[in-house]
Amino acid sequence: MKTRTRECVRRRSERSYAGLPLIDIAYGPDPETGEKHGRAHGIIAIGDEARGWLAMGGDARGVIALGGKAMGLIAVGGMSIGIIALGGLALGAVAMGGLAAGGIAVGGRSFGLLSVDSQRDRKRKNL
Repeated sequence: MKTRTRECVRRRSERSYAGLPLIDIAYGPDPETGEKHGRAHGIIAIGDEARGWLAMGGDARGVIALGGKAMGLIAVGGMSIGIIALGGLALGAVAMGGLAAGGIAVGGRSFGLLSVDSQRDRKRKNL
């Protein structure tokens, strides 16, 4: 049986703004540099670890972050932390998710100053 190795992708735009490339894409291990996973840094960053204004990847950090672990002003992901956070586990001023905590929290289980929780709604209906 043939095993498939993870492909290495590295792309960086020549144009830059504020010292960052406009687009940086880095996925997979890079044997030439010894990286075990891709680290993308740019205005738009896409990669295993992405850092940028718009960051997308497994571990994303940016103004807008989308990924498995997302941290940013607006964060969307499996585990998200931000001012506005959406995800399985969401922590933020406004949080929506399976488990949400924040000032305004909506989810399957939520905790916050103002929260909407499906578990509490079921308990009220049963009373």
